[in-house]
Amino acid sequence: MKMGDGVDSLPLAGTLVVDLLDGQAESCGRLLADLGADVVLVEPPEGLNSRRQPPLHNGESLHFAVRNANKSSVVMTLDNDEGRQEFSELLSRAAIVLDGGRLAGTGIALSELRNRFPQLVIMSITDFGLTGPWRDYRGNNSVMMALGGVLARSGIRGRDPLLPPGELAIEAAAIQAAWAVMLAYWRRLHTGQGSLLDFSLLEATAQTIDPGLGVTGSAAAGRSAAQVSSFGRPPVGKVYPIFPCRDGHVRICVLNPRQWQGMSQWLGDDHPFTDPEYGNIAKRIKVIKDINALIAELFREQCAEELVAEGQKRGVPIAAVSTPDQVFSNGHFRARGAFTSVEIGGDSADVPSGYVEIDGRRMGIRHPAPTLGECRPIPRAPVGPADVTGVPLQSPLSGLRVLDLGVIVAGAELGRLFADQGAEVIKLENRAFADGLRQSADGKLISESFAQGSRNKKSLGLNLRSEEGIALFEQLAAKSDVVLSNFKPGTLESLGIGYDRLSAINPRIVVLESSALGNTGPLAKSMGYGPLVRASAGLTGLWSYPGVPDSYSDSTTIFPDHFVARVAAVAILAQLLRRRDSGRGGKIVLSQAEAILNAMAVPLARESLQPGSLKVQGNQYEFDAPANVFPCKGDDMWCVVEVRSDRDWQALCWVLARDDWAAAASYASAEGRLAHRELLEAEVAQWTREHEADDVMARMQAAGIAAGKMLRLSEFSEVAQLRERRFFREFEQPGLGRLVTENSPAGLSDLPEPALQPAPIQGQHTRELASRLLGLSAVEIERLIDEGVLEVASDEQLAQAGLM
Repeated sequence: MKMGDGVDSLPLAGTLVVDLLDGQAESCGRLLADLGADVVLVEPPEGLNSRRQPPLHNGESLHFAVRNANKSSVVMTLDNDEGRQEFSELLSRAAIVLDGGRLAGTGIALSELRNRFPQLVIMSITDFGLTGPWRDYRGNNSVMMALGGVLARSGIRGRDPLLPPGELAIEAAAIQAAWAVMLAYWRRLHTGQGSLLDFSLLEATAQTIDPGLGVTGSAAAGRSAAQVSSFGRPPVGKVYPIFPCRDGHVRICVLNPRQWQGMSQWLGDDHPFTDPEYGNIAKRIKVIKDINALIAELFREQCAEELVAEGQKRGVPIAAVSTPDQVFSNGHFRARGAFTSVEIGGDSADVPSGYVEIDGRRMGIRHPAPTLGECRPIPRAPVGPADVTGVPLQSPLSGLRVLDLGVIVAGAELGRLFADQGAEVIKLENRAFADGLRQSADGKLISESFAQGSRNKKSLGLNLRSEEGIALFEQLAAKSDVVLSNFKPGTLESLGIGYDRLSAINPRIVVLESSALGNTGPLAKSMGYGPLVRASAGLTGLWSYPGVPDSYSDSTTIFPDHFVARVAAVAILAQLLRRRDSGRGGKIVLSQAEAILNAMAVPLARESLQPGSLKVQGNQYEFDAPANVFPCKGDDMWCVVEVRSDRDWQALCWVLARDDWAAAASYASAEGRLAHRELLEAEVAQWTREHEADDVMARMQAAGIAAGKMLRLSEFSEVAQLRERRFFREFEQPGLGRLVTENSPAGLSDLPEPALQPAPIQGQHTRELASRLLGLSAVEIERLIDEGVLEVASDEQLAQAGLM
């Protein structure tokens, strides 16, 4: 497809988004533009600051080029009457406005816009929100990682905390912003009512990277993030080990007995762990050091490609730990069109081509980022409401029905996003193929992790391996809006309920298939786990300490699960909006590995233009100094402090009372400071060691320097900024008591807060749903239960869960 073809058929075609963001979170508008929205940058005569944001290639910002693709540009001066009138005319056509604080700087109050344009969805995206004690603080990716509870859990035991690579916090927060604004837009189209959203990047980071209050991975065995977090850095991963091989490294994820059987046979018949009892992971963990030593010896002299092929053949989940060069040359990514060519600075760059495919079409780059003032035709009027009743929706997604076949974290989280917003989400389960997320270390029917990921859902026990079970599923699909799946590609087709079959039954159905590597390409049917996805996408190799071999530090993160759930949610809601006009649903395909590539799109684009630039960075900001994670007074206390401009430098000199630094010509520029980085950062570290982390942050922020203490999850609930902005909520889970969880994805807004209900035990709602939705009589329901087509929770289970 040529750039620019077929825009009218895209999900958000005709939706005008006015984008005033400058730098952080520009990917919010980019995702909306990818999905077809007309996103117009409003720029001052000199252009946005992000046009000059490093890294640069031949004077052009790679950040701007990547994060503003598919957008248009208009030049407006908003601090005079003529410019404001022009801006008002633009807003009269718009559906959505994204503001990063620029309007307040010109004296335009968001509340004023809300009153003048009541149908407009207005989103303010700032570092910490418009209210609370930190509202005037400055943030950036590193600060969000520190204050969002991510930094404290990143790294390896015995070493300093380690910032994850790239700008993952900001990119993930931007996608969360897109989800929140789409919820408000959905409500607007069904009620005629606009919204004012006060969105905080800090709060979004805490919800999307490694949430302290969300669903956790399988390795947590049902425990919460706080329960599995240690005081210092986590130990080197044993469950997802990485082994050197002849031409690099590979990672394996051997979890269940079948996978261990394949690995055991690969090791041969004469090793000490052939007894079937080692199929139990708890038994295996006790001798994992010895087992891993055998695997290391087996892998050492083989190349990664051979090991991956052999692992696939034996049913052993395995992936190469890819370098950036290997990511670009990866045959699977190339076969899927995961990269596209974009001109940046006069040269052709390889850039990740977009997050999702809809009906086989990549929702990606159609137009390069605009030159200043380059604007395509703007829609004449905003898309109008549909079926406005005048009665406010109880929740934004009230009236939608979602069939949730999702499992583990990414599956649970996606369904939960819809359930929290009022959709009827039905989790379909079968005891023979139970969701691994239901497993718990203490044997309870519901763990805290499962409760966080499946609250507000209903559980229907249904055997999809039976003809009658498939027939019942088809009846449900005929009455539903969305089907969610994150099985291995081809699983739905093998059951006879692939998209072609479901769309024949219900042309309005939207089916989402999320998998590790997408549903096409030579490695499509590889077994997918988060650690393998991160390895394949090159993230694992970059998540290391500079100069420290084999210091891979991503063994406890569950990124990108929560992140990809939000990407999927945005795409689904966009396609449902498209259904208003077309009357048809669609098939959405998401590759979790490609989600990582797109989150890392800026450094990947730079690597394609400047080979060798994408390397292990550690805790240092590449383009200015001093900027690092600095030790503070106390045991394992740290604070991010980052100088990113000459103004920041002078402010730092003032805080440290270093007039000599302020006057030194050799430190007056970023180039000079970088040349003396080691000296400057050693001096800053000497100062921070004498101060509490809270004090360091407060002093730096008072001077206008981006800084953030390393927050642990144990401290999270006491953060005044989060408490004052109603970040926390509680819900009652029978058998577990009151659980603390996150609140709205939109920060503070006029959207209704989620009405939180407990997660179900397996089969809890089978009888009710079979009667209400399938029209089955009590006699028929009991027959299907006796025959194993339907499954229900027993009285004993209900009592154990505190439901009787």
